[in-house]
Amino acid sequence: MAAKLRKGDKVVVLAGKDKGKEGTITSVDPKAGKAVVDGVNIAIRHTRQSQTSQGGRLPQANPIELSNLALLDKNGKATRVGFRMEGDKKVRFAKTTGDVIDA
Repeated sequence: MAAKLRKGDKVVVLAGKDKGKEGTITSVDPKAGKAVVDGVNIAIRHTRQSQTSQGGRLPQANPIELSNLALLDKNGKATRVGFRMEGDKKVRFAKTTGDVIDA
């Protein structure tokens, strides 16, 4: 199935401790159905010092379920994503406005 949410998409969190927060997707794991969004689902990771890095308590964004994310349309509102054919190309579009997401 085609990916409704992709790397670089601006999304809003629908459920969980970070409900209402917005961010950009940095990576997607379609097999697990999860995505990493910067600034969302932050946990403290304790790392050991090495020759190259300082170490200590570092904040890290953990993966969040794709079902808990919604794409932001041009108006800044959460929208669902649909697919349609434009010519011979399959494109994603926002269900609220009908605008094409990726040209």
